[in-house]
Amino acid sequence: MSFLTLSFTVAFVIGAVLLSVWLKLELERDMVVSAVRATIQLLIVGYILNAVFHAERLIFVLLMVALMIAVATHNASKRGKGLSGVWWRVLAAIAVTEVLTQGFLVLIRVIPPTPRYLIPVSGMLIGNAMIVAGLALNRLQSEAHSHRQEIVAVLALGGTPKQAVMPYLKQALRASMLPTIDSTKTMGLVQLPGMMTGQIIAGANPVEAVRYQLLIVFMIIASAAITSIVLGFLTYPRLFNAYDQLIDMEP
Repeated sequence: MSFLTLSFTVAFVIGAVLLSVWLKLELERDMVVSAVRATIQLLIVGYILNAVFHAERLIFVLLMVALMIAVATHNASKRGKGLSGVWWRVLAAIAVTEVLTQGFLVLIRVIPPTPRYLIPVSGMLIGNAMIVAGLALNRLQSEAHSHRQEIVAVLALGGTPKQAVMPYLKQALRASMLPTIDSTKTMGLVQLPGMMTGQIIAGANPVEAVRYQLLIVFMIIASAAITSIVLGFLTYPRLFNAYDQLIDMEP
């Protein structure tokens, strides 16, 4: 696809902006900014990846993955503004997820340890982990705020912070994983995933494309579980102060 052909598709954005103006949704600026940012970011990443793929250096792969993890951590940790030390906890959860899943794939030789495979797969994995982490933080604070009286009652009866918050921690973990699970249920019926669609458009055999997509699906399910559980258990102690009292915070 040439840049000239691609430029014609800007009509989609223009159409969305006109609809927003017509209905007075006041989203025109956000739409334009989002489109411009996405264009600039993707073009920059495209040229960087082209250079990294040709260099075939492991250090460049590690730097790219580290950058993706750092950006994902920054975005997800915004959901836990009321929690101290949340940044490094999100970082740990996403990093553990990346190491475990990618390490397993490379170990069993499902994907070769080359930039062309490691970086795109890491991007999908880290992106999903970022969303799950944000949902987990938001829901954990919401559950703690909504069930403050129940948690305080358990603490007053001699229960530990873990015992008091565990039922609501489980609800937060469940809520953070449900979107991933629900989207997987309708895959192939309601939506054709991006990786599979891209391979088919590029001329790959649809059955072969499905195999690669299933690899991503299984990996993303595992990454959602690992991210939410690691982050949840690292974070719930921050709901309490040094005297095991529940901190009052808005969700």
